[in-house]
Amino acid sequence: MAIEISGNAISSQNSPTYLKLLAASPKLAAKDATLWGKDAEAEATVRLNWIDLPESSRELLPAIAELTSWADSKQLTHVILAGMGGSSLAPEVLSKAYRRALTVLDTTDPDQLNAALPQSFAHTVVVVGSKSGSTIETASHKSYFEKAITDAGLNPVDHMVIVTDPGSPLDISARAQGLRTINADPHVGGRYSALSAFGLVPAALIGIDVSEILEDARRAGTTFALDNSPAVVLAATLFDSGEQNVAFSDHGSSTPGLSDWIEQLVAESTGKNQRGRLPIAIENIESPVAGPRLLIGLSAEDHQSADLTVIATLGEHFILWEWVTALLSIALEVDPFNQPNVTEAKERTSAILAKWATLKESEETPISPAFENENLQVFSSSTAGSLEEQFADFLKNSSHYIAVMAYLARGIDDEITKIRPLIATKSGRGTTFGWGPRFLHSTGQFHKGGQQNGIFIQITGENVSDLQIPGKEFSFHTLLMAQALGDGEALSDRNFPLIRIHLKNRSAGIAEIIAALK
Repeated sequence: MAIEISGNAISSQNSPTYLKLLAASPKLAAKDATLWGKDAEAEATVRLNWIDLPESSRELLPAIAELTSWADSKQLTHVILAGMGGSSLAPEVLSKAYRRALTVLDTTDPDQLNAALPQSFAHTVVVVGSKSGSTIETASHKSYFEKAITDAGLNPVDHMVIVTDPGSPLDISARAQGLRTINADPHVGGRYSALSAFGLVPAALIGIDVSEILEDARRAGTTFALDNSPAVVLAATLFDSGEQNVAFSDHGSSTPGLSDWIEQLVAESTGKNQRGRLPIAIENIESPVAGPRLLIGLSAEDHQSADLTVIATLGEHFILWEWVTALLSIALEVDPFNQPNVTEAKERTSAILAKWATLKESEETPISPAFENENLQVFSSSTAGSLEEQFADFLKNSSHYIAVMAYLARGIDDEITKIRPLIATKSGRGTTFGWGPRFLHSTGQFHKGGQQNGIFIQITGENVSDLQIPGKEFSFHTLLMAQALGDGEALSDRNFPLIRIHLKNRSAGIAEIIAALK
């Protein structure tokens, strides 16, 4: 099908932005690394092969067919994917769109990890995806599942598949272990990797015909450097609208979950140099976004409520939004291929873990909460004596947007997602919701590198049980808390207003939060 874009917000084809991006589009098709300025040129030179993936990824099809044949012969019908950011978001969208079962682990929460453990590994294959091969979450997942498979009396070689860049630490170690390994193109960045091995391998293992997706993307990609390019139309509109906050609804569409994938792509690519576009994934087209925003619907039913509707197949969407993001970054004058503040978050996590490793329990200095009851603790600058008043004081801080960051278990603590529309309604400001630590590879870049006008609500919690990370001196709960506190430090060092709510009892604490916001 052809990509359909409609709505009253579409930028004029006579606008300077449209004409500039139209002129840039043939250069992008030719992989011109100079489009984003001299400072970005070195990185862009080695990050533009995503443009060719609809064609070049066909070279992977024989290896993928061999892999799926092996999985079928072993009756490996249950697929678990361990990966962060670009290594997991596209496969999750694919599984939802094609209604195929896939367990995605993009967390360090031990409750969520426990819930993902199969009753038996006999018919399970674990796909571990990491571009760098050194991501702390994915490395921990790999160690955890290796031990679990071995403890079950099975050989990890028969139940694990690795997807990584050639020559990465993971590539080297996995091949030394004899694990089935498929390499991705090293000249494709993680968030542009939907049509690479990172997206295609898990999709094929759950029974999706990936050649169909590639063909849709190839056909669409041939139109992006031509007149009336849908990629230029969207990129120019996103820039010319002047709106920082851009809301996306995929509810009722043929591509459920696509908003989360677009969120990472746009936020992590454009949130630099105190500029960018902040995607807000909303529950449905009628859900409150609040404040100035551009509203984009991904279902044909959204045309009456949305400023824009974009209708396409999943393969078309993947390549379209990658082009849109690269073109938008030209208009914004930012490097769409780096992510300096994602690296910062990783470094702060490592520093906290190292500090904790040297402290004895008697030397630890507990931080006193500003407010506490039997279910939760609140860490803030307010002296208010109730949760409702703590929220009221916090929301007095001026901002353009509010970010809710929940370091909890997706699929278990989902009730917490109800606070996004409640806060949007109460505050009148655009409100995002992100699961930690996964958002650190997505909107986490925008929080620190984009417009400096956010305030931040962090939610952490005790776990039902903890899990030790094999080969490490710390557990998954410890890692999760280090990631949360490290990101909190990064935000506080920038003098951004921050409140942290720690749940002593998750379900009861979440209920209290929702009640306080109603």
